[in-house]
Amino acid sequence: MKKILSNNYIKGVLGALLGTLIYFILPYFQGIPFQLLGLDPKTLPLWVKTIYLIAYEILILLLITSVFQHTLEKDWKDMKKNHKSYFNTYFKYWFLILFLMMISNGVITLINHGDIANNEQTIRDTFKLAPIYTFFSAVIYAPMTEELIFRQGVRNIIKNNVLFILISGLLFGSMHVIPSYHVPLDLLYILPYSIPGWVFAYILTKSKNIFVPMGLHFIHNGILMSLQFLIYFFM
Repeated sequence: MKKILSNNYIKGVLGALLGTLIYFILPYFQGIPFQLLGLDPKTLPLWVKTIYLIAYEILILLLITSVFQHTLEKDWKDMKKNHKSYFNTYFKYWFLILFLMMISNGVITLINHGDIANNEQTIRDTFKLAPIYTFFSAVIYAPMTEELIFRQGVRNIIKNNVLFILISGLLFGSMHVIPSYHVPLDLLYILPYSIPGWVFAYILTKSKNIFVPMGLHFIHNGILMSLQFLIYFFM
């Protein structure tokens, strides 16, 4: 029994590492097809670039889901049977996420003299240039890939609940802030970005089903992006 558990653990760790490599490395190669064809992406129409970027993210998503295929198949069967129970039990945690993020963001914005997080500013700028791509990336691609990498992947490696929740949330928050920070004060935004990561990780430990935090992640990003759509197009 111990040998079987050990083998399953090793497979889980290797899958988590492979998925993480795909998630972080493949985006750096998205410009290679243009180079091979001798094309300058800056000269291409926006709709061409939008279709290409969405297709490339779908490719990454398919590769990552193939790595976690066994878990996804098992959890999907469970989700079909118990989706109402999961919704009734865990949807309220979304309001907790909103409340804690609003408070922490408000305090940090005051400390940071009104500046918003660079990641948020980047999303807003990208949304103005390519709203369809931004919506797909934030509402479909991000919840699926981020939950598989930062929740299921980390869970495959760390079995202690408390340690898993802390590390999963901090990795999630750091990933959203560190790549785009300019001054040390920007690092404070790791806290509000870590909050949903901690909550999603806690939910995974309780539900033992990756589709539960993934579903809340869909809802969270979907509502926020829909509001941006309304503001951008109708106000």
